[in-house]
Amino acid sequence: MKDEKYISEKTEESQIESQEDLDINVRLANPLRIFSRDQLVQRAQQFAVTCERPDLADTFVKGALVAAHPGLYENEERLAEEDKEWLRRETTHKWQQPKTMYYLVVCCSLAAAVQGMDQSVINGANLFWPTQFGIPTQTDGESRNEWLQGIVNAMPYFACSLFANWFTDPLNRFLGRRGTIFLTCGIACITCIWSALTDSWWHLLIARAFLGFGIGPKSATVPVYAAECTPASIRGGLVMQWQTWTAFGIMMGYVADLAFYYVPDHGIPGLNWRLMLGSACIPAFLVMGQVYFCPESPRWYMSKKRYADAFQSMQRLRNADILAARDLYLAYEILEAEREVTGIMKRNKAIEMVSIARNRKGMMASGLVMFMQQFCGINVIAYYSSSIFKEAGATEFAAIGASLGWGVCNWLFAFPAIFTIDTFGRRQLLLIGFPLMSLALWFTGASFNIPDGTTARIACVALGTYLHCIAYSPSEGPVPFTYSAESFPLYIRDIGMSWAVSVCWFFNGVLSLTWPPLLRAFTSQGAFYYYAAWNLFGFVAVFFLLPETKGLTLEELDAVFSVSNRKHAAYQFRMIPYYIQRYFLGNKTIEKEPLYPHEKMSMEERMANGTFAPAAAGH
Repeated sequence: MKDEKYISEKTEESQIESQEDLDINVRLANPLRIFSRDQLVQRAQQFAVTCERPDLADTFVKGALVAAHPGLYENEERLAEEDKEWLRRETTHKWQQPKTMYYLVVCCSLAAAVQGMDQSVINGANLFWPTQFGIPTQTDGESRNEWLQGIVNAMPYFACSLFANWFTDPLNRFLGRRGTIFLTCGIACITCIWSALTDSWWHLLIARAFLGFGIGPKSATVPVYAAECTPASIRGGLVMQWQTWTAFGIMMGYVADLAFYYVPDHGIPGLNWRLMLGSACIPAFLVMGQVYFCPESPRWYMSKKRYADAFQSMQRLRNADILAARDLYLAYEILEAEREVTGIMKRNKAIEMVSIARNRKGMMASGLVMFMQQFCGINVIAYYSSSIFKEAGATEFAAIGASLGWGVCNWLFAFPAIFTIDTFGRRQLLLIGFPLMSLALWFTGASFNIPDGTTARIACVALGTYLHCIAYSPSEGPVPFTYSAESFPLYIRDIGMSWAVSVCWFFNGVLSLTWPPLLRAFTSQGAFYYYAAWNLFGFVAVFFLLPETKGLTLEELDAVFSVSNRKHAAYQFRMIPYYIQRYFLGNKTIEKEPLYPHEKMSMEERMANGTFAPAAAGH
C-alpha cells in the first residue's frame, strides 16, 4: 500500500509538472490572449511611448489588436480600409516586400554560399595535397595515411560540434546577428587564405580547425537572423533558402576546383590546390562588405532594450507602419513572456532539456533527422566525389567536372522543397527520400562491378551519385534544420538548436574522417552498400518514431511531442494496413485512426457534421 501511495503521488506530481510545462508553452504561443481589450490598448499605447513614437500610439494599438486575433482583422472597427488592405496584401501579394528585405535575403543567401564553398573546395584539393605533404592515399596496406587525410577533411566539423557551436549564444548576445555573421565570415575568410599557405599536413589541420569557428556559429545565426526579420507569410520560404544556397556554394566550390586545376606552380608547389582552398574567401569577403548595410534584427535590439532602434529596423523591413507595429509589439510581448517564464522555471534550461519527456522527444526527433542528414551518405560524395570518380576510372579533370555536375543537381533540386515541405509535410518527404537514396547508393556500389577502364563504369557511378543527390535535395536536405526549429518549445529553442546543429556537424566530421579507411576496408562497393543500409534504417526510424510537424500550432506541437515513442511506434505499426490500402491499393475513402488531440477534435467535428463514418476507420 505504501508503494502504491508513493507511485500515485509521483504520478500526480508528474501530471502537475506536465500541465505546468504545457501552460508555459501556451503562454508563449500568443501572450496577448491573456489581456482584455482595454488592457491590450493601454499596453500598446505605453509601448509606443517606449519606442519613442507616441505619435504612432494609435498604430501600435491597431497592430496589437491584429496580433492578438490575426484572423479577425476584417471585423476590427478600429482599422481603416487602408490598414486592412495592407493586411490582405500579406496573403495576396506576399512576395512584394521592401527592397531592404530582399537585400537581406541576398546577404543571407551569400552567407549560406560561404558555408557551402567552405565545405566543398577541399574536394578537388584532395587530389593533390596528400601526395605533396607525404601522405599518398595508397600505401602497402598502411592505414595511417587514410586516417590522416580523413582527419584533415573532418577537422572543421569536429571543431564546430565540440567547440565553435557553443560560442553562438555569447557571440549573438554581445555582437548581435550582424556582428556574429561579420566575425564568422571574417574567420572563414582568413582561415581559407591560411589553408592555402600551409606547408605540412598538420599545419593544414590546424588551419581547418579554426575554419570550424567560421562555420559553426554562422550556421546557427543566419537562419535565426532571417526568421527574426522576415514576415510570417514568407518565413518558411526564406528559411529554406539556407539549404538552397548552401547547395549553390557547394557547386561553386566545384567550379573553383575545375577553374584552378590546370594552374601551373609558378615556383609555388601545389599552387592549383592552394588557389582552390583560398578561393572560398571571396564570398565571405562579399558578405562582410554587405552585412552592415542590412538592418539588425529587431528582436536583438529589444533584448538590449533599444526599442526605438528596434522599431526603426522593423520599419525598414515592412511595407507599412501597422505591419511593423504589429510584429514588433508581438515580439516584445513574447520576449516579456520568455523573461517571465525564465524567472519561474524550477531548473535551468539544460536540465529542462533532458528532465521533461516532451523535450526529450524533441531532442530525439531532431537528433535523428540531423544524424541521418549525414549518414544518408550525402557528404561523403560532397567531400570525396572527385576521388570517387577517379576510382571509377575517370581522369582527375573529368572527375572534378563530374563533381560539378553533381553540385548542379544538388542546387537545382533543392528548389522544389520550397513548395513541397509545407504541402507534403516533413515526415512524408523523408519517407519518400530514404528508399530512393538507398536504391541510388546500391546502384552506385554495384556500378563498381563493371570492368575498370570502361566508360559504362564511370557513367553508372556518376548516374548513381546524381540520382542519390536528386532524392536528397528536396527531402533529407531541407527537412532537418526546419524540423529541428519546430521540435522544441520556444523557451529552450536556442539551446535545442545548438544541440541539433552540434549533432549534425559531429557526424559530418565522422563521415569525413572515416570514408578513406572505410573505402580501403570495404572496397568501393561495400562502402556504398554500407550507407545504402543506413538509409533503410532511416526509413524505419522515421516511420515508427518521427511525428509530423507540418502546419501545427505551438500548442498542438506540445501535444504531438508528448506522445511517447512506444505509443507512436505501436500506432504506426497498427496503421500499416491503412497505408497499404490508401497508398498502394488506392482506397481514398478509408479514414485514418486519430492519434493526437487535434486529430481527435477534427474527427469529433466531422462526426457531428455527419461526414465521418466510424466503420471506415483504418484499424
